[in-house]
Amino acid sequence: MAFSRAEAFAPATVANLGVGFDIMGLALQGMGDRAIVEFQDASEIVISEIQGDGGKLPLDPALNIAAVSARALLDHVDEPRGLKIRLIKGLPLSSGLGSSAASAVVSVVALNKLLGEPFAREQLLPFCLEGEALVSGYHADNVAPCLLGGIILVAGTTVDAIQPLPIPERFHLALVTPDVPVPTDSARKILPKHITLKTMIHQTGAVAKLVDALHRGDLGALGAAIENDRVVEPARACLMPMHKEARAAAKQAGAAAVFIGGAGPTLCAICESAAIAKATASAMQAVYQAANTACIAQATGVDRCGAVLLNAD
Repeated sequence: MAFSRAEAFAPATVANLGVGFDIMGLALQGMGDRAIVEFQDASEIVISEIQGDGGKLPLDPALNIAAVSARALLDHVDEPRGLKIRLIKGLPLSSGLGSSAASAVVSVVALNKLLGEPFAREQLLPFCLEGEALVSGYHADNVAPCLLGGIILVAGTTVDAIQPLPIPERFHLALVTPDVPVPTDSARKILPKHITLKTMIHQTGAVAKLVDALHRGDLGALGAAIENDRVVEPARACLMPMHKEARAAAKQAGAAAVFIGGAGPTLCAICESAAIAKATASAMQAVYQAANTACIAQATGVDRCGAVLLNAD
């Protein structure tokens, strides 16, 4: 059956999980982006509307992540028709919640449906990366979990480098996103250019412990591994307002670990129950409210599905 219009949803994500810089990410339940993609006879791609971005995202298809990703897929299959894309942003920009990845993924998943689904979901990864590269470079720590769901180990940019990891049974999350944008390029520039061999050994050991803890479902060991970063989070903490205070509040509420979501400023806490996650979200929110800093806080979990089609006609 041929379709001329498809709508898709792509979830929020958080990358790194503390020590897993650029090689780990997970998808989040709840928030995400939607896109409505339609064929048009003209060969160009048109961004007809963007909602929820405050007018900050470009309508120029050469500069828009959703359009660049869709163009990569159109060119790959030699499709002569163009597209009209309507993007509904449910994710704040520069928040550490994978906003750029969601824009890339949601347009490609919808377009794949219009094309008759010639590609399995994981095969869409290279096209999504073309758009993500506009702002974050060629790494899939957000794109892969957004596309596929779950907790993902990302050892490269090809399909065979993507490995799903176990999701512990008692794995809940509390998030707080202060209203202080942290662009990814700024967060990358602040990172150290060189580290010692001793630090490298420490980091790889912590990543190994993180993966082991996920397989065993040991939240205590998982939290210890996540918070054992000696490279990325120490460098970026200065970009996160009230970082120490929010971490302390989360721990007092019962969180097993707190880490910076992606480039930040979102802080993520791992909790062993929905009740603790809710209390932790409230505790972190109170820290920012006391400092007169606007923020969004929520309790959530891992989205196991990733991007989904909503409808097609």
